[in-house]
Amino acid sequence: MANIKSQKKRNIQNAKRAERNKAVRSELKTRVKAAVRTWSSGEDADAAAKLAQQRLDKAAAKGIIHKNQAARRKSRLMKKLAAEQS
Repeated sequence: MANIKSQKKRNIQNAKRAERNKAVRSELKTRVKAAVRTWSSGEDADAAAKLAQQRLDKAAAKGIIHKNQAARRKSRLMKKLAAEQS
């Protein structure tokens, strides 16, 4: 455990950020799964895919995930949706 006051504060800040980032990462997975599920069931998949892409871009912009990871996930999502379509 840290003895220095500033390090104690830094530990608390890091824990809060980690919790927030964990929630965002979880949401990303949920949005991608929902987009694939709606596409296979024939519902409004375009809106779900667009929302998933927006969330991925936002997470990359805020530094929660790397921009290349966001690009890779979007690419894989669109590839899955194209495979489902044909």
